[in-house]
Amino acid sequence: MAGPSWLEQLRAARKTALLGDGMRKIHYLFDNGKEMAEEYDLKTNQLLLRKWREKNALGACGAWQVEVGEPNLLASGPLDRELIKESSTNPIFMRKDTKNSFQWRIRNLPYPKDVYCVSVEKDERCCVVRTTNKKYYKKFSIPDLDRFQLPLDSTALSFTHANNTLIITYLKPAEILAAEEELQKELKKIKAANNGDGECKTQ
Repeated sequence: MAGPSWLEQLRAARKTALLGDGMRKIHYLFDNGKEMAEEYDLKTNQLLLRKWREKNALGACGAWQVEVGEPNLLASGPLDRELIKESSTNPIFMRKDTKNSFQWRIRNLPYPKDVYCVSVEKDERCCVVRTTNKKYYKKFSIPDLDRFQLPLDSTALSFTHANNTLIITYLKPAEILAAEEELQKELKKIKAANNGDGECKTQ
């Protein structure tokens, strides 16, 4: 990706901040019209939610796409909830990072740990989850590494299984940790409104 680095793009974006409910909410508006919203724990600076949306061909805002956090945090309309409902036994894939690692949880996977194989596909720039019983297969990328143009490292990847949940951990490279620390300094400079109830919106 030629052009400004990801950190420079974040610095250049128009930003609005809200403080409330123990969280710092940041809304970014980029030059290309894309929006990103993040929520951080005020005490730990831990990223709790990151979501994206962009305008469609007609200029209307599309739906928010969750990158980090609980997928069901986004409210759908009442009709959507009544008519379309996923089975509660389906695997649920979500990302929930820690300070030093990217972490994904796949709930409702009841098979023992030795059934799973989690690997890095360097050519495709993704991670793959397979099961020897052919019951589950999932490919997923790590957008943070793509934004920083960093290679995937198979030694950074590990997984464990407990309570019907597969937990996949990828240790953050030093470049990401340094950039996140730098970003936190920037975000604290933004004058924030002390009202976390409203939607954090950048004009």
